[in-house]
Amino acid sequence: MPQPGSATVRSRVRIPLTFPDGYRADAEVSTFHGLTDGAEHLALALGTVPDGGTPLVRLHSECLTGDVFGSDRCDCGPQLRESVERISEAGGYLLYLRQEGRGIGLYNKLEAYALQDSGLDTYDANTALGLPEDGRDYTAAAQMLATLGVDSIDLLSNNPDKAAQLTELGVAVRRRVPTGVHLSASNVRYLTAKVERTGHSIELSRLVG
Repeated sequence: MPQPGSATVRSRVRIPLTFPDGYRADAEVSTFHGLTDGAEHLALALGTVPDGGTPLVRLHSECLTGDVFGSDRCDCGPQLRESVERISEAGGYLLYLRQEGRGIGLYNKLEAYALQDSGLDTYDANTALGLPEDGRDYTAAAQMLATLGVDSIDLLSNNPDKAAQLTELGVAVRRRVPTGVHLSASNVRYLTAKVERTGHSIELSRLVG
């Protein structure tokens, strides 16, 4: 995989964050010029990385339904909340990537939901629409990290593809740290498909037990 070109910081601004459960955190949000896909991705700096330490980094794909509306069909909202707290404690970055529906867009994601209601899993629903199972490319994320002066990370993710892509793009992933299991009655099939189809590090016993 070719190494990404350079990007620059466009602006930095501090934003106090408050979640529905009352948890609060302070983030320094960076925007960028020159990202390869032209999308408006954000980097949230949270906490303080200890001297000589490795930043904890989460690549979080935008999910309007889960992050904003609290949908139980996925685990995105709870993962976002968990990630902000864990990164604030350890020091690092949350990269908020504009990759709705694993890169297929909001309207397509909702149409895929309708196909899931008829029995398809989340990956087969995408392909039934003529779309990739997972269309995400993390080149822009690697650019953002390089621009922030980060070349080695601990990756907060259950998804092995994120670590593999970042490694190919020149980011040293020291270790992959799994998130918690955010189970609901509505997302059991979704989480099970992530384990069985793409090797996510989620304990299936927690889903079916």
